[in-house]
Amino acid sequence: MTIVTRFAPSPTGLLHLGHAFAALFAEARASVPGGRFLLRVEDIDPTRCRPEFEAALLEDLAWLGLVWEEPVRRQSEHMADYRAALTLLESEGLVYPCFCTRREIAAEIAAAAEAPHGPDGPVYPGTCRALTEAERRERIATGVPFALRLDMAEARRRAGPLTWTDRARGPQDARPEIFGDVVLTRKDTPASYHLAVTVDDARQGVTLVTRGEDLFAATHVHRLLQALLGLPAPAYFHHRLLVGADGQRFAKRARSLTLRSLREAGRTPAEVRTMAGF
Repeated sequence: MTIVTRFAPSPTGLLHLGHAFAALFAEARASVPGGRFLLRVEDIDPTRCRPEFEAALLEDLAWLGLVWEEPVRRQSEHMADYRAALTLLESEGLVYPCFCTRREIAAEIAAAAEAPHGPDGPVYPGTCRALTEAERRERIATGVPFALRLDMAEARRRAGPLTWTDRARGPQDARPEIFGDVVLTRKDTPASYHLAVTVDDARQGVTLVTRGEDLFAATHVHRLLQALLGLPAPAYFHHRLLVGADGQRFAKRARSLTLRSLREAGRTPAEVRTMAGF
Protein backbone atom coordinates (compact mmCIF):
# COMPACT_ATOMS: atom_id res chain seq x y z
CA MET A 1 0.00 0.00 0.00
CA THR A 2 1.24 3.49 -0.87
CA ILE A 3 2.22 5.50 2.20
CA VAL A 4 0.56 8.92 2.21
CA THR A 5 1.19 11.13 5.24
CA ARG A 6 0.32 14.71 6.06
CA PHE A 7 1.32 17.58 8.31
CA ALA A 8 -1.66 19.72 9.29
CA PRO A 9 -0.85 22.88 11.28
CA SER A 10 -3.30 25.63 12.21
CA PRO A 11 -2.22 29.19 11.33
CA THR A 12 -2.86 30.57 14.82
CA GLY A 13 0.75 31.43 15.65
CA LEU A 14 4.33 30.77 14.64
CA LEU A 15 5.56 27.19 14.30
CA HIS A 16 7.85 25.96 17.07
CA LEU A 17 10.32 23.12 17.49
CA GLY A 18 7.53 20.66 18.31
CA HIS A 19 5.90 21.43 14.98
CA ALA A 20 9.22 20.82 13.25
CA PHE A 21 9.40 17.39 14.89
CA ALA A 22 5.84 16.52 13.79
CA ALA A 23 6.42 17.67 10.22
CA LEU A 24 9.74 15.85 9.90
CA PHE A 25 8.22 12.72 11.46
CA ALA A 26 5.44 12.68 8.86
CA GLU A 27 7.88 13.34 6.02
CA ALA A 28 10.18 10.55 7.19
CA ARG A 29 7.36 8.00 7.18
CA ALA A 30 6.61 8.90 3.56
CA SER A 31 10.27 8.60 2.51
CA VAL A 32 9.71 5.22 0.87
CA PRO A 33 9.27 4.29 -2.80
CA GLY A 34 6.00 5.82 -3.96
CA GLY A 35 5.46 7.62 -0.66
CA ARG A 36 3.70 10.98 -0.62
CA PHE A 37 3.94 13.81 1.93
CA LEU A 38 1.07 16.30 2.01
CA LEU A 39 0.47 19.62 3.72
CA ARG A 40 -2.89 20.79 5.04
CA VAL A 41 -3.64 24.18 6.59
CA GLU A 42 -6.35 23.78 9.22
CA ASP A 43 -7.77 27.30 9.05
CA ILE A 44 -11.39 26.51 9.75
CA ASP A 45 -11.63 28.82 12.80
CA PRO A 46 -11.84 32.39 11.44
CA THR A 47 -11.57 33.92 14.92
CA ARG A 48 -8.06 32.56 15.53
CA CYS A 49 -6.49 31.84 12.14
CA ARG A 50 -4.61 34.65 10.38
CA PRO A 51 -3.15 34.81 6.85
CA GLU A 52 0.18 36.14 8.09
CA PHE A 53 0.65 33.00 10.19
CA GLU A 54 -0.13 30.81 7.17
CA ALA A 55 2.47 32.68 5.12
CA ALA A 56 4.96 32.28 7.97
CA LEU A 57 4.41 28.53 8.36
CA LEU A 58 4.86 27.93 4.64
CA GLU A 59 8.08 29.94 4.70
CA ASP A 60 9.39 28.19 7.82
CA LEU A 61 8.66 24.70 6.49
CA ALA A 62 10.35 25.46 3.16
CA TRP A 63 13.37 26.88 5.02
CA LEU A 64 13.55 23.68 7.04
CA GLY A 65 13.85 21.78 3.77
CA LEU A 66 10.44 20.13 3.68
CA VAL A 67 8.95 19.42 0.27
CA TRP A 68 5.25 18.62 -0.01
CA GLU A 69 2.86 17.85 -2.80
CA GLU A 70 0.85 20.70 -4.23
CA PRO A 71 -1.80 21.89 -3.92
CA VAL A 72 -1.96 22.60 -0.20
CA ARG A 73 -5.41 21.78 1.16
CA ARG A 74 -6.95 24.66 3.10
CA GLN A 75 -9.96 23.77 5.19
CA SER A 76 -11.57 27.15 4.57
CA GLU A 77 -11.84 26.24 0.88
CA HIS A 78 -13.72 23.00 1.49
CA MET A 79 -16.75 23.90 3.59
CA ALA A 80 -18.98 22.06 1.14
CA ASP A 81 -17.26 18.78 2.04
CA TYR A 82 -18.05 19.25 5.73
CA ARG A 83 -21.63 20.31 5.02
CA ALA A 84 -22.13 17.18 2.91
CA ALA A 85 -20.87 14.98 5.73
CA LEU A 86 -23.17 16.69 8.23
CA THR A 87 -26.11 16.36 5.86
CA LEU A 88 -25.49 12.62 5.58
CA LEU A 89 -25.36 12.20 9.36
CA GLU A 90 -28.49 14.32 9.76
CA SER A 91 -30.35 12.24 7.19
CA GLU A 92 -29.50 9.15 9.22
CA GLY A 93 -30.90 10.74 12.39
CA LEU A 94 -27.50 10.72 14.09
CA VAL A 95 -27.18 14.37 15.08
CA TYR A 96 -29.29 16.75 17.12
CA PRO A 97 -29.25 20.48 17.86
CA CYS A 98 -27.90 21.49 21.26
CA PHE A 99 -29.00 24.89 22.58
CA CYS A 100 -27.08 24.75 25.85
CA THR A 101 -24.53 27.45 26.55
CA ARG A 102 -21.16 26.51 28.01
CA ARG A 103 -22.25 28.10 31.29
CA GLU A 104 -25.45 26.03 31.41
CA ILE A 105 -23.55 22.83 30.69
CA ALA A 106 -21.01 23.63 33.41
CA ALA A 107 -23.80 24.34 35.91
CA GLU A 108 -25.58 21.08 35.14
CA ILE A 109 -22.37 19.10 35.45
CA ALA A 110 -21.54 20.83 38.73
CA ALA A 111 -24.97 19.91 40.08
CA ALA A 112 -24.58 16.24 39.16
CA ALA A 113 -23.44 13.90 41.90
CA GLU A 114 -21.00 12.00 39.69
CA ALA A 115 -20.53 13.63 36.30
CA PRO A 116 -18.59 11.32 33.95
CA HIS A 117 -15.29 12.63 32.61
CA GLY A 118 -13.75 12.02 29.22
CA PRO A 119 -10.45 12.96 27.57
CA ASP A 120 -11.63 16.56 27.14
CA GLY A 121 -13.08 16.92 30.63
CA PRO A 122 -16.65 16.46 31.91
CA VAL A 123 -18.90 14.73 29.37
CA TYR A 124 -21.94 16.62 28.08
CA PRO A 125 -24.97 15.29 30.01
CA GLY A 126 -27.21 15.03 26.94
CA THR A 127 -29.68 17.72 28.02
CA CYS A 128 -30.94 18.59 24.54
CA ARG A 129 -31.00 15.02 23.27
CA ALA A 130 -34.40 14.52 24.93
CA LEU A 131 -36.09 17.48 23.21
CA THR A 132 -38.91 16.62 20.83
CA GLU A 133 -38.73 17.57 17.16
CA ALA A 134 -41.38 20.22 17.77
CA GLU A 135 -39.34 21.74 20.60
CA ARG A 136 -36.23 21.75 18.44
CA ARG A 137 -38.00 23.45 15.53
CA GLU A 138 -39.51 26.04 17.85
CA ARG A 139 -36.16 26.98 19.35
CA ILE A 140 -34.45 27.12 15.98
CA ALA A 141 -37.23 29.35 14.66
CA THR A 142 -36.62 31.86 17.45
CA GLY A 143 -33.00 32.25 16.36
CA VAL A 144 -31.41 30.70 19.44
CA PRO A 145 -27.78 29.71 18.62
CA PHE A 146 -27.14 25.99 18.63
CA ALA A 147 -24.47 23.40 17.98
CA LEU A 148 -24.96 20.04 16.32
CA ARG A 149 -23.98 17.05 18.41
CA LEU A 150 -23.53 13.41 17.48
CA ASP A 151 -25.97 11.06 19.22
CA MET A 152 -23.19 8.81 20.45
CA ALA A 153 -25.34 5.93 21.73
CA GLU A 154 -27.24 5.64 18.45
CA ALA A 155 -24.08 6.08 16.39
CA ARG A 156 -22.36 3.29 18.31
CA ARG A 157 -25.37 1.02 17.84
CA ARG A 158 -25.41 1.64 14.08
CA ALA A 159 -21.67 1.24 13.58
CA GLY A 160 -21.19 -1.82 15.78
CA PRO A 161 -17.75 -2.89 17.07
CA LEU A 162 -14.86 -1.03 15.46
CA THR A 163 -11.08 -1.27 15.62
CA TRP A 164 -8.14 0.81 14.46
CA THR A 165 -4.38 0.33 14.42
CA ASP A 166 -1.64 2.47 15.91
CA ARG A 167 1.88 1.70 14.64
CA ALA A 168 3.31 2.23 18.15
CA ARG A 169 0.63 0.55 20.31
CA GLY A 170 -0.91 -2.00 17.97
CA PRO A 171 -4.60 -2.85 17.40
CA GLN A 172 -7.14 -0.80 19.35
CA ASP A 173 -10.82 -1.29 20.07
CA ALA A 174 -12.64 1.94 19.24
CA ARG A 175 -14.23 3.51 22.35
CA PRO A 176 -15.68 6.84 21.13
CA GLU A 177 -18.29 6.79 23.87
CA ILE A 178 -15.68 8.12 26.29
CA PHE A 179 -16.26 11.52 24.68
CA GLY A 180 -20.04 11.51 24.97
CA ASP A 181 -22.14 13.36 22.39
CA VAL A 182 -19.34 15.27 20.65
CA VAL A 183 -19.95 18.59 18.92
CA LEU A 184 -19.72 18.40 15.12
CA THR A 185 -20.41 22.05 14.34
CA ARG A 186 -21.05 25.34 16.12
CA LYS A 187 -22.44 28.67 14.97
CA ASP A 188 -18.94 30.19 14.91
CA THR A 189 -17.15 27.08 13.61
CA PRO A 190 -18.66 25.29 10.59
CA ALA A 191 -17.03 21.95 11.44
CA SER A 192 -15.39 20.57 14.55
CA TYR A 193 -11.85 19.25 14.57
CA HIS A 194 -13.20 15.69 14.72
CA LEU A 195 -15.40 16.07 11.66
CA ALA A 196 -13.05 18.18 9.56
CA VAL A 197 -9.93 16.04 9.92
CA THR A 198 -11.87 12.83 9.30
CA VAL A 199 -13.23 14.21 6.04
CA ASP A 200 -9.91 15.83 5.09
CA ASP A 201 -7.84 12.68 5.57
CA ALA A 202 -10.23 10.74 3.36
CA ARG A 203 -10.34 13.45 0.68
CA GLN A 204 -6.55 13.63 0.59
CA GLY A 205 -6.11 9.85 0.46
CA VAL A 206 -4.04 9.76 3.65
CA THR A 207 -3.10 6.19 4.52
CA LEU A 208 -0.97 6.89 7.61
CA VAL A 209 -1.99 9.63 10.04
CA THR A 210 0.97 10.77 12.10
CA ARG A 211 0.33 13.14 15.00
CA GLY A 212 1.13 13.72 18.66
CA GLU A 213 0.19 11.27 21.36
CA ASP A 214 -2.04 13.97 22.88
CA LEU A 215 -4.51 13.18 20.08
CA PHE A 216 -4.49 9.42 20.64
CA ALA A 217 -7.93 9.36 22.29
CA ALA A 218 -9.48 11.49 19.52
CA THR A 219 -8.87 8.65 17.09
CA HIS A 220 -11.68 6.68 18.75
CA VAL A 221 -14.13 9.34 17.52
CA HIS A 222 -12.52 9.58 14.09
CA ARG A 223 -12.83 5.82 13.57
CA LEU A 224 -16.55 6.03 14.37
CA LEU A 225 -17.09 8.92 11.95
CA GLN A 226 -15.24 7.02 9.22
CA ALA A 227 -17.64 4.11 9.66
CA LEU A 228 -20.74 6.32 9.71
CA LEU A 229 -19.65 8.28 6.62
CA GLY A 230 -18.40 5.28 4.65
CA LEU A 231 -14.81 6.54 4.60
CA PRO A 232 -11.63 4.42 4.57
CA ALA A 233 -9.75 3.87 7.83
CA PRO A 234 -6.06 4.82 7.66
CA ALA A 235 -3.37 3.50 9.99
CA TYR A 236 -2.13 5.80 12.75
CA PHE A 237 1.18 6.59 14.39
CA HIS A 238 0.88 8.77 17.49
CA HIS A 239 4.37 10.00 18.26
CA ARG A 240 5.91 11.49 21.37
CA LEU A 241 5.72 15.20 22.08
CA LEU A 242 8.84 17.31 22.41
CA VAL A 243 9.19 18.91 25.82
CA GLY A 244 11.39 21.68 27.19
CA ALA A 245 13.75 21.69 30.15
CA ASP A 246 10.77 22.26 32.44
CA GLY A 247 9.09 19.08 31.21
CA GLN A 248 6.28 21.01 29.53
CA ARG A 249 5.53 20.38 25.88
CA PHE A 250 6.41 23.13 23.44
CA ALA A 251 3.58 25.54 22.68
CA LYS A 252 3.10 28.52 20.40
CA ARG A 253 3.49 30.84 23.38
CA ALA A 254 7.12 29.64 23.77
CA ARG A 255 8.46 32.31 21.46
CA SER A 256 12.14 31.52 22.06
CA LEU A 257 11.79 28.17 20.32
CA THR A 258 9.76 29.21 17.29
CA LEU A 259 11.36 28.37 13.98
CA ARG A 260 11.35 32.08 13.19
CA SER A 261 13.32 32.98 16.32
CA LEU A 262 15.77 30.13 15.75
CA ARG A 263 16.36 31.37 12.22
CA GLU A 264 16.87 34.92 13.43
CA ALA A 265 19.35 33.62 16.02
CA GLY A 266 21.46 32.23 13.20
CA ARG A 267 20.53 28.56 13.44
CA THR A 268 20.76 26.62 10.19
CA PRO A 269 18.09 24.21 8.93
CA ALA A 270 20.45 21.32 9.67
CA GLU A 271 20.91 22.50 13.24
CA VAL A 272 17.16 22.85 13.81
CA ARG A 273 16.59 19.38 12.37
CA THR A 274 19.13 18.04 14.85
CA MET A 275 17.44 19.91 17.71
CA ALA A 276 14.18 18.23 16.68
CA GLY A 277 15.79 14.81 16.67
CA PHE A 278 16.36 14.51 12.92
